[in-house]
Amino acid sequence: MSDAAKIDFIYLSEQDMIRAGVTDMTACVDTMEKMFALLYQGDYRMAGANNDSHGAMVTFPNDSPFPNMPKPTADRRFMAMPAYLGGDFCTAGMKWYGSNIANRQKGLPRSILMFTLNDADTGAPLAYMSANLLSAYRTGAVPGVGARHLARHDAQVIGLLGPGVMGKTTVAAFMAVCPQINTIKVKGRGQKNLDSFIVWARNTFPQITNIQVVDSLEQVVRDSDIVTYCSSGEVGDPATYPLVKREWVKPGAFLAMPALCNLDEGMEQPDVRKVLDNTGLYHAWYEEVPKPAHHTIPVIGVRFMDMLAAGKLSADQLEDIGKIVAGDAPGRQSDDEIIIMSVGGMPVEDVAWGTIVYRNALEKGIGLKLNLWNAPVLF
Repeated sequence: MSDAAKIDFIYLSEQDMIRAGVTDMTACVDTMEKMFALLYQGDYRMAGANNDSHGAMVTFPNDSPFPNMPKPTADRRFMAMPAYLGGDFCTAGMKWYGSNIANRQKGLPRSILMFTLNDADTGAPLAYMSANLLSAYRTGAVPGVGARHLARHDAQVIGLLGPGVMGKTTVAAFMAVCPQINTIKVKGRGQKNLDSFIVWARNTFPQITNIQVVDSLEQVVRDSDIVTYCSSGEVGDPATYPLVKREWVKPGAFLAMPALCNLDEGMEQPDVRKVLDNTGLYHAWYEEVPKPAHHTIPVIGVRFMDMLAAGKLSADQLEDIGKIVAGDAPGRQSDDEIIIMSVGGMPVEDVAWGTIVYRNALEKGIGLKLNLWNAPVLF
């Protein structure tokens, strides 16, 4: 058997990922924009018969005869998120993670993630990489793509609910595309998270001269040019999800929602533009979960699917960011229009950013080379 059968791949630790540029938010936003254009063209595949599934999830029953089986506490799950992305990427990959909100009591992140990148032709592994930063940055970058096309160019004030990891990366993406931002209003649950966020924001973005800690959702939203809800919480009853009321929303505001969110009737009205990160993802979710779907999946785009099924919304009122990025649909059309974008998160995003970081690592000689085999035993 020839040497061509030999397969090596690289392992990238979290520090390797940092050296390879995983925290370069401007590059990540640019990468997500290219990815959305490919989604619009159809040059991608995700899981499921519809090729748009978020992934496959392992959850646990309320009652089990097996004493060692995990209990179904908040955010306790295992999930596999596979995808293929074409264009200049032409790679496949899968993010695998376990999640448990109780991890925080052990000094661990809620979710612990790894990502495998594969050659799209042979299926051979190219890299196995630490993925908490990969996932956090690609998640934050998507609202940044939205802000690039849908926020006012003179936006100055961010309203943020949830000053954790997702809040930080989302703010970093807004800063990458809206250079006039100078104020952040932030609401959080604990002083430790708030203090950490304030120190991070001041050190990272000296142009932010005004950071206000606020106590209510109304204060987060009112007078903000850009609003984002990035908090975690219990899923099940949409009445408990953080609310946006129309009367709070400034004319011209852009709202990017990558986490739990609910809307009042005023925000449901047709003059509020409703944008999805990938329309197919939400239709796939709607097929996969019990109805109303927003009880199971708390992102606002799933609420839009419930509204569609109930006849409260027509399909042509839902817009797709890929179509906007590609130039086949308009971005912001006036200074006063209100636009809300749902961010669901997709494995194609991990493939896109993981591919760029992997190529950076190869170019810079970063990572530990590991051998799969010199020649396969079974062939």
